[in-house]
Order: sequence, then structure tokens, then C-alpha cells
Amino acid sequence: MKRLVDFSTQWIFYLVAGCFYSAVFLRSFLRFQDNLELNRMLGLQLVCMALAASESAISRRWKNYFLIYFTLQVSLIIYLLTLPGSKDFFAILFVIPTMQIMLRLDPRIGWIWIGSCALIMGFLFFKFFEAGTVAVAIVNTAANIFFGSYALTSRRAQAAQAQNQKLAQELEAANNQLRGYLTQLEQLAVARERNRLARDLHDSVTQTVFSMTLTTQSALLLYERDPSQVESQLDRLTQLAHSALSEMQILISKLRPEPGAQGGLESALRKLIADRHFLQDLSVSLEVEGEGFPNPPEEQGLYRIAQVALHNVVKHAQTKQAQLKMHLAEPFWIAIADQGQGFDLEKASSQGKVGLHSMRERAEEIGWELQILTSPGAGTRIRVEKSPIRGRQV
Repeated sequence: MKRLVDFSTQWIFYLVAGCFYSAVFLRSFLRFQDNLELNRMLGLQLVCMALAASESAISRRWKNYFLIYFTLQVSLIIYLLTLPGSKDFFAILFVIPTMQIMLRLDPRIGWIWIGSCALIMGFLFFKFFEAGTVAVAIVNTAANIFFGSYALTSRRAQAAQAQNQKLAQELEAANNQLRGYLTQLEQLAVARERNRLARDLHDSVTQTVFSMTLTTQSALLLYERDPSQVESQLDRLTQLAHSALSEMQILISKLRPEPGAQGGLESALRKLIADRHFLQDLSVSLEVEGEGFPNPPEEQGLYRIAQVALHNVVKHAQTKQAQLKMHLAEPFWIAIADQGQGFDLEKASSQGKVGLHSMRERAEEIGWELQILTSPGAGTRIRVEKSPIRGRQV
């Protein structure tokens, strides 16, 4: 049998039981001290007390014991009431099993028992005692109802307290889980910020440093062949160094320059195309169709994708011409194409090229789709299109 009330919560039951047993024991001694049945009555009462005191401990080890105990306890009380010369005050002992039923079993069983107990007492009192003692049976029934109700209320209060404690523990566990999720989100935000900063460095400062490297190599070659041209290369190197410093300052102070703040994506791309330090000898044509406007995060992502794509043309395509087209109406897209030497896309992807990875990440962040069409000797075409399903406002 599943225990519904913990041992530590039954102190009220033991207090009530102790008071009733003590009162009945003392009254029996006073009323039957000259009766030969006194020893038997006192002995039976001691057995009842021992059964009540040990029931909880035994029931914890033997789940079916309570039914046996209840049967024995009620049988002993009825036996006390039927002894020759017995008195009606033994009926008050029915309160003890009544309280235990309310603490252990379904309350409906308890109310059935209280009704049955009233019938038993009425029958016994009518048969073994005077007719006037039926009033005592009514009083004892009232005591059964009162103490049984009190035991049931205590049980329900304990159950409610246990439920509250369980809910509090679940709430605490949920809070701990939320704190764990928050920590994970913070770590993810830090990781994303690091990745974004790494892409910004690659898309801006790294490209300028690459141009500085090419300029330095050109200066070294001219130093051997035509020293008079070295000065112009050094001037260009100085300009590139200032440009790299400026880009670093922008990244440190702002970390995410917004093209829209300077006239929108078209204006930012025109300034990029006009930057000869960045594009060197590459000639880029810009075509714009439509008059729509991407939102600021989309502008930022598209600007960086175009920047990386044009830098790759300068670095790898071995061509002097490139085309940049923007379609600012449904469907929104931007394309960068060249007629250079192209490359093996599968091989480049497997090698983990930073530029390709950066463009894919940026397109995914703004909810656009990136397509790269290329093959060795056939040039390269990069197209970023806003999907009506995947596109989102950031």
C-alpha cells in the first residue's frame, strides 16, 4: 500500500490516540478495579495501543499490513464492548482506526467506514446496553466524523504542501535550465561576434594588407630594373598603410560599418568601385535595376559579399574586367561576374577558403541564397538572391 502521509506528520494522530487510550485505560481501572475481567480488559487495551503504535513502522516494510491491522484493531474494540459487564465508553476507541483510514486510504472508504461504524455501535448498544446509551453512540459517531474529517484535512494539507514543494523544485530546475540556456546564448553570441569580426578583418584589412604585399613586391622588382619608379610604389604603399589603419580604427570603434548610413548600398558600392587602392587595375561596371531598398542588415551583408567577391577577382581571376549588377525589385538579387580563369569550386570549398566561407555565412545570416557558378577557364559568377521563403527582416 502506498503511504500517503509521512511518519513525521502523524504526531497529531499519536497525540489524540494517546489521550483516548489513556482516558479509557484510566476509566477502566477505576470502574472495574473489583471486577475479575479487569486484567483482560487492560490487557486488550494494551494490545490495541501496541498495534496502533507499531502500525506505521510495520506498514513501511509490509504494504498489506494495514488491512490486517485494521481488522485486528476493530475486532478487539468490538470484543471489549461485548465483554460481560463492559461499558459503552470503549466505543470511543473507534476514533483511532477512523483517523488512520482517513490518513491511509481513499476518503470514500473512510466515509463508508464511519457510516458502518455508526451501525455497529447502534447494534451493539441496543443489544448489550440500555436504550439510553444510543445517545452515546450518536456522540461517538460525531467524534468519528470530527476526528476523521480533521485527519483528512491534515492529509490534504500535507499533500498540498508536498505538491507546492515539488512545483518549487521544478521551478528551480527550470530556472537553472534557463540560466544554462542563457549562458549558452551568451557563449554563442560571443562566438558569432568573433566570427563576424574575423570576417570583417578578412573582408577589409586583410585585403588591404594583401595589396600592400603586392605593392612591396612590385617595388622590389622595380628597384632592380628601374629605381626611379620605386618612389611611386612607396607612395602607394604609404596610402595603403593609411587605408589599413583607417579600416582598423573603424572596426575598433564601430565593428560594423553600415553602408546605408552613407547613402545606401548603391552609393557604398560605387565608392568601393572607385577605390583604386582596393581594386588596383580592375575595371568594374555597375548596373542597377529597380528602386527597392534592402534593410540595413541586408545592405551590410550584401556590401561585404560584393567586397569579398571583387577582392577575389583582383587576387585570383587574372582579368581586368568585372561586372556588378543589382536588381532592387522582386526578385531582389545582386550578381558579380568576371571572365577570368575561374576555379574548381568543389576543390576550393574542401580547402576551406575563407572568402567563400565568409560569403556563405553572410548570405545565410541575412536569409539570402548564395550561388557560385564557375569552372577552370570559364570565369566566375556569384549571385545572391533574396528568397521569398527564407528572406527575413533582421
